[in-house]
Amino acid sequence: MFDAREVLAKPATRNSIPLRITSEATWEKFSGSLSPRTKTWAAAQGFTGAAGSCLQVPDGQGAVAEVFLGSKPGADGFALARQCRQLPTGLYAVQEGTPRHLEIAWCLEAYVFDRYKSSDRKIPRLVCGGEADYEKIISQANAIYLVRDLINTPANDLGPDELEAAARKLISPFKAKFSVVSGAALKRDFPMIHAVGKASPRHPRLIDFAWGKEGAPKVTLVGKGVCFDTGGLDLKSASGMALMKKDMGGAANVLGLAQMIMEAKLPVRLRVLIPAVENAVSGEAFRPGDILKSRKGLTVEIGNTDAEGRLVLGDALALADEEKPDLLIDMATLTGAARVALGPDLPPFYTSDEAAAADLARHSVAQNDPLWRLPLWERYNTLFESAVADMSNSGDSGFAGSITAALFLKRFVERTKSYIHLDVYGWTPTAKPGSPKGGEAQGIRALFALIGERYQKPA
Repeated sequence: MFDAREVLAKPATRNSIPLRITSEATWEKFSGSLSPRTKTWAAAQGFTGAAGSCLQVPDGQGAVAEVFLGSKPGADGFALARQCRQLPTGLYAVQEGTPRHLEIAWCLEAYVFDRYKSSDRKIPRLVCGGEADYEKIISQANAIYLVRDLINTPANDLGPDELEAAARKLISPFKAKFSVVSGAALKRDFPMIHAVGKASPRHPRLIDFAWGKEGAPKVTLVGKGVCFDTGGLDLKSASGMALMKKDMGGAANVLGLAQMIMEAKLPVRLRVLIPAVENAVSGEAFRPGDILKSRKGLTVEIGNTDAEGRLVLGDALALADEEKPDLLIDMATLTGAARVALGPDLPPFYTSDEAAAADLARHSVAQNDPLWRLPLWERYNTLFESAVADMSNSGDSGFAGSITAALFLKRFVERTKSYIHLDVYGWTPTAKPGSPKGGEAQGIRALFALIGERYQKPA
């Protein structure tokens, strides 16, 4: 993983190439200030300031003297991110004001996953604008690189062992307390995590670490760490299984958010819980019709072994809820229904905390980190009723799959002051500005802003 400092230079770094942003609406006025030579060059290249266009202006020796980027009036930095790939290697500095989010968008656009394939990536560098918080941008970009790297890594190199190792590596610079529950203790205390993971030779476990001062407000993050999901005995199709290396995307996002929180030294007592399993097929696999007892004591009838994420999260959430955190957040690549409803780019979130919902929606817009609230519609609790257990992990209805999954999880949270569930996709199927195709962080910049604001440290 490369460092965002390779992409973003500190403010006031010298010897940069001027980068100037214009539009079709402003081009006539803008071009009036240019030298006759530059105007002639722009005309010869057909540059008019159209959105997405890029003009490299040479000096007398043929080197790049300055660059013009075409944009829509008022567009933020993500709209310009793709254009950085059109630039030759060099150091660039925006003139006359940097569009909002350009620095983080530039860093995110530069990402390449090259663990298995050599890359001759040549990264144009950007000078950070003087009004931006350089260290915060670097921290957020590196956290997102971590999320992407983890999700992009195939399951043969990222199972429960490797996910645990990644968590241990993450906390190594910080004074954090780390523990793992596995084996007989997992079977006894977290029976649903054990049941989901027992079919795999890559043993299931619960990863648990805590950071921050005792007595500080408790913020707990829970991330779904299903390192590969075959669907279990309710086996997925080949196409349905193709991207299941990303089923630990919730865990990856939680680790990225935790890194941001610790690096920013937010005044909270952070706890991170990751149930790390592989949902495999063997003679040890749990079966449709099985009834599992959860850590909370609730019994769950297995209607579908492919609805395993809510099982492992249920046990982890029950543990989190026992210490009554001030804020509990879980992130999971949980349902296809969320993608049917909102597509891959707009994860839904669920909460009964109206203030938190309003704040998270506001930060989502401000950070250009899309999220959309869906309702915890209590009447849908009937959709996963069971005749023989407290509830089923999947109902007979094909309706409201993301909502019913959220309601299922909510049954394991009773004492927490504020609880938020995010049903993320963790993947960009088609490259977009600031988001290359592949594993993706979703919602963590908005969540970081929420946590920073709520606990009195500006995001």
